[in-house]
Amino acid sequence: MPERRTVALVTLGCARNEVDSEELAGRLEADGWDLVEDAADADVAVVNTCGFVEAAKKDSVDALLEANDLKGHGRTQAVVAVGCMAERYGKDLAEALPEADGVLGFDDYADISDRLQTILSGGIHAAHTPRDRRKLLPISPAERQDSAAEVALPGHAPADLPEGLAPASGPRAPLRRRLDGSPVASVKLASGCDRRCTFCAIPSFRGSFISRRPSDVLNETRWLAEQGVKEIMLVSENNTSYGKDLGDIRLLESLLPELAEVDGIERVRVSYLQPAEMRPGLIDVLTSTPKVAPYFDLSFQHSAPGVLRAMRRFGDTDRFLELLDTIRSKAPQAGVRSNFIVGFPGESEADLAELERFLTGARLDAIGVFGYSDEEGTEAATYENKLDEDVVAERLAHISRLAEELVSQRAEERVGETAHVLVESVDEEGVYGRGAHQAPETDGQVLLTSGAGLSVGRIVEAKVVGTEGVDLVAEPLTGSLGSSEEAGR
Repeated sequence: MPERRTVALVTLGCARNEVDSEELAGRLEADGWDLVEDAADADVAVVNTCGFVEAAKKDSVDALLEANDLKGHGRTQAVVAVGCMAERYGKDLAEALPEADGVLGFDDYADISDRLQTILSGGIHAAHTPRDRRKLLPISPAERQDSAAEVALPGHAPADLPEGLAPASGPRAPLRRRLDGSPVASVKLASGCDRRCTFCAIPSFRGSFISRRPSDVLNETRWLAEQGVKEIMLVSENNTSYGKDLGDIRLLESLLPELAEVDGIERVRVSYLQPAEMRPGLIDVLTSTPKVAPYFDLSFQHSAPGVLRAMRRFGDTDRFLELLDTIRSKAPQAGVRSNFIVGFPGESEADLAELERFLTGARLDAIGVFGYSDEEGTEAATYENKLDEDVVAERLAHISRLAEELVSQRAEERVGETAHVLVESVDEEGVYGRGAHQAPETDGQVLLTSGAGLSVGRIVEAKVVGTEGVDLVAEPLTGSLGSSEEAGR
C-alpha cells in the first residue's frame, strides 16, 4: 500500500485566512491527504500568505523561506504559497521567490489536491497572472449571486460534502476541516468589498462584495457546534454590507438571532463593521439579542474630516463619539475596538490633534495603530503631499503610546464589572479566557483567579478584580456558569 501524502498548512494574517485554510484542509482530507501540524512532518508545506501591508508581506516571505529550509533535512519536499499575497502578485512572486515550488491563486483552490500532487511529483504548475478580481462579478450587487458559481470565492465552498464524508448524525459537514481544537471558530459571512478607500488594495485581489446565503452560514455554524465550538465570529471585509446582494440590507439583523439559537453555540460575535453603514436596527440586535456579544469592531481609521475625505471615507470626531454614545446607552459594557492610520498624506498637526481628541473621548477597549506606507495600486500611492518617513514614525510612536495608555485606562474602568468568560486554556500557567468585549487574539484576555473544576469551552461568570495592561483579572463567582441567555451579554 503506498504511503499516504502529508500536508501542513501554515496560516498568516487575519481570521478570514484561517477560514480559507480550513477549507483547503477539508478539500485535501477529502482527497486522501493526511494533515499534520508541523511543516517538518509534511511532504508539502502550504503557506497561506497575507498581502495586506508591508510587514505582513515580509512575515509571509519569512514563513516561506523558513519552510524551504526544511527541505533536505526531513520529510518536506515542496513549499507552496497560497493566500492573498500569492493571489495579488502571482508570477511576480514566483520569480522573486524561487524557493517557493508553487504559487497558487484562488482559482486553484478547487483543484488544490491535483495542484499539490503535480508539484510533489516534480511537475510545474505555472503561477497565475494577477488580475483585478472586482471585474469578475457584475457591477450591480443584485446580479452577483447568479454569477457566484463561476468565480472562486474562498470560504464559500458548498455547505455539504458527498455521502460518506458527512458525520453520521447531525448537520451535513461543510467543505472544511478544523485545524485546532479551539472552542472558537470564524465563519465567513461574505467576501470582497465595494468600498474604494484610497489606501487599501484588498478589493483588487479579494474582489467585489458578495454575501454567503444564510442557509450556508447556519449549516456551517451547526456543524461547528457539533465539533465542540462554543463561540463563532462572523468575518468578512465588511459585515455591515451583508445581504445587499441578496435583496435585504438588513439580513444580518434577522440572521443573528437564528445563529444564537443553534444548539451548543453560546456566543456569536460580529467583526469588521463600517461606522458609516451602522444602522439603528443593527445596533439594537447587537446590544439586545441573547448570546450575541455586544461587540463593535468599528473601522474608524481616523477622525479628522480632511484626512477621512482623502481616504474616501466618511464621518468626523463628533459623529463617531455620538455613535459610541448610542451603543453604550443600550449596552454600557459593550466592547469597542478599532484601527487607525497615522501619517496619511496631507495629515497636519491639527489633524493629529483631532485624532487624539477622538481617542481620548472614545474609551476604546483595543486600538490598533499603523503608520501610513504606500500600497502599490492604490490611489493614495499617487498622492503628492506625503509626509517624511521620520515624521510618520514619530507620529506612530506618539499615538501608539497614547493608545496603550488609553486601553489600560479602559480596562481599569471594567474593575467591578461582571464578565462572562469563555475559558480557552487551562494549564500550569493558569486559566485564561475572554469576555464578551474581547475578540480572539486582538483584544486582550482574562486571567481567572481560580480554575477549580473549569475546562476549555465553559463560560464562567466572574467579577473583574484587577488589570494587567489591557488584560483583566477576574474571580469566578461561586458555582457560576453563564446561562444561555447571559453567555453573550
